[in-house]
Amino acid sequence: MSKTNNQFTLKEALNKMIQTYRIEDKLSETELINSWEKIVGVTIAKHTETVHMRGDILYVRVNSSALKHELTLAKTKLRDLLNESLGKAVIKEVMLT
Repeated sequence: MSKTNNQFTLKEALNKMIQTYRIEDKLSETELINSWEKIVGVTIAKHTETVHMRGDILYVRVNSSALKHELTLAKTKLRDLLNESLGKAVIKEVMLT
């Protein structure tokens, strides 16, 4: 397909809009929250109260101190798993509360 100066594919136009409005981080956060249960599993998701990002830090609140301890020991693995699911390194640190 031949393009003139003002013709773009839908993908190109959406990517340009995302860059222009600087919403890539918010889209990644939304994608992560929406797929949280699929990524971490039903058991962890069931005990998760909130998940949100501030900058490149993911904050996760769980309602079980035992689960919080287990996740604290596996923070690096959890971070890597979440970044892998997003297809890019978005999360630099996981904070459990």
